[in-house]
Amino acid sequence: MNLKREINNVRRKIMRWLTKGVGTSYTLRNNTSSALEIKRILISRPNHRLGNLLLITPIIQEAIATFPDCKIDLFLKGNLPASVFKNYRNIDRLIILPKKVGRGFFSYLSRWLSLRKTHYDIAINTVNGSSSGRLSIFFSRSTYKFFGNETEAVLANHEAQHLAKAPVFYFRHYLTLLELKPNVQPVAALSIELDKNELAEGKKELDQIVNTQTKTICLFTYATGEKNYNQSWWIPFYEALKKEFPLFNFIEVLPVENVSSIGFQAPTYSNPDIRKVAALIANTNVFIGADSGVMHLACAAHAPTVGLFSVTDCEVYHPYGNKSIGINTNKTSINEIIARISSIV
Repeated sequence: MNLKREINNVRRKIMRWLTKGVGTSYTLRNNTSSALEIKRILISRPNHRLGNLLLITPIIQEAIATFPDCKIDLFLKGNLPASVFKNYRNIDRLIILPKKVGRGFFSYLSRWLSLRKTHYDIAINTVNGSSSGRLSIFFSRSTYKFFGNETEAVLANHEAQHLAKAPVFYFRHYLTLLELKPNVQPVAALSIELDKNELAEGKKELDQIVNTQTKTICLFTYATGEKNYNQSWWIPFYEALKKEFPLFNFIEVLPVENVSSIGFQAPTYSNPDIRKVAALIANTNVFIGADSGVMHLACAAHAPTVGLFSVTDCEVYHPYGNKSIGINTNKTSINEIIARISSIV
């Protein structure tokens, strides 16, 4: 048993119980005949994990598509936000909580207090179960506050099960309650907004590792905790891939832990800069990896992504868009996985 993990789980449950009644998700307009201008938006996801940050990129794109001239502030956490959201032009300010409260309490407090400095037209909590997310919206100075409360109308939508799509559908629903016209286009895919120069540099990096005149399959064989697949799964899978795709290049992106579940059999790439990793993956033909931040990064780089799920809910976290798919490996054989990969490449 991981004592630290158990303590954190208990803490989260207590905070969710304490904050479940915080706020209502909209306020009726006093004068429905006047036009409502949305110029400043706050979006909250105070979580430091790469995957969770990337999963809010669809709601950011949704806000921009609905209100093209809006300015967006993000309430986040950790060291990654500046890199993840670097190329989003509508983002005006990043309010970033330190990763660990104890080491920077006054900095932590000042970030919370800064939520009161700006008046927002709309403040959006992206995850209903996030206690700090709900509190940040409650504490913000905003005319309309969306806490992400679940509604039957949205729950009936199968797509709304997905963690990236859910806030978009709830946002659209709330806009109709404010008598505003929501966006009706398909929910945007995750996006880290790589620019042309980054993509060109990614291709140069890949050129130094493999012959890019040949198609390339990118692997990421690491994941945290129970999501990880060990060598006894990965090595037979890798052998089967090589047999099915004998003319393809294979490359493995390594984690900061510098471990490989295929025993470093393929050429490797590692870089602490997540944008450079994303740019390299974007130049490959398909990415294969377990549910992880790097899996979401590949999806956000718009590479066709095959996500492998054995513990977490595939319906909630699967990669989508650009031919991406999620596969429950508890129900799918290696041969069936390879058949699905063949349909992509």
